[in-house]
Amino acid sequence: MNNTPDYNDLSQRIFDFNISTFESLALDMFRFQYKNNPVYRQYCQLVHKNPETTGEISQIPFLPIAFFKTHRVVSAPFVPALVFESSGTTKMVSSRHYIKDPAIYTESFIKAFELFYGNPEKYCILGLLPSYLERQNSSLTFMVDALIKRSGHPSGGFYLHNHRELADTIAALEKGHQQTLLIGVTFGLLDFADAYPMPLQHTIIMETGGMKGRRKELLREEVHTKLTAAFGVQAVHSEYGMTELLSQAYSKGKGRFYCPPWMKVVIRNEDDPFEIYRDNTRAQSGIINVIDLANIYSASFIATDDAGRLYPDGSFEVLGRVDNSDIRGCSLMAI
Repeated sequence: MNNTPDYNDLSQRIFDFNISTFESLALDMFRFQYKNNPVYRQYCQLVHKNPETTGEISQIPFLPIAFFKTHRVVSAPFVPALVFESSGTTKMVSSRHYIKDPAIYTESFIKAFELFYGNPEKYCILGLLPSYLERQNSSLTFMVDALIKRSGHPSGGFYLHNHRELADTIAALEKGHQQTLLIGVTFGLLDFADAYPMPLQHTIIMETGGMKGRRKELLREEVHTKLTAAFGVQAVHSEYGMTELLSQAYSKGKGRFYCPPWMKVVIRNEDDPFEIYRDNTRAQSGIINVIDLANIYSASFIATDDAGRLYPDGSFEVLGRVDNSDIRGCSLMAI
């Protein structure tokens, strides 16, 4: 346990490192969280893992995501500046993510957005997130709100159920050839598409997943087919994130997601949760594990309940939910 890195060391390295050093930083993060996160350390001990016997990423234990519903998953004692809670029906137990430093989350999603889409200032950003706006502890709302403010466009903002106003705003932006991003929960986008189909040339449609019981569950291809037909766009973009993470992956079409450099997806065997597929020469299917190095003060190694397929270039698809897992508000549709 000697030479365990501290918070200041890790926080300076998360967003400013060469991709070739990812494994080294991940192992340092494992040592830090093993020492400072009592829930994660106890889990590691139960599965007989510790830093002395862990020399590569495939050997690092991934904490089951359900622990965020039953435990306070933190890597130091602190008074949280924010507490993000997962969405879901009233009968579901919400996950809670205790945030020590909101600036880390902000830096993570701003840098990721810039990596995939460029400076937010060149967009007018519109949020169609009715179910999330009705809650006060949504990490997605926090992110979109910050992007809207960073954009600074006077027409940017959130829309609840005021589809007529949203349609008028988009029409005016299209007329002015303004690059626009409409980011929305799936059922909201489908409702809007049904009510106000229109040809779009300067607007990106980005869905965050989630029917939330408002509409019939559809395959992702069905959702994207409906949206592309309604708006005349070539592709529908997607965001892959969740309450328990501080990083997001993005897809610019066809459901292939790409991670920012400080985030990585690996695939575990559905029948053996401790077996990580290591063959990166061909696509591998199984259950998604996420390494999120921005999660310094929580857990950077999370075993999700999402089935997926990982490709040799590091991109991945989400294929649905593991049987008997809760329906996550931010998860993508089963396909």
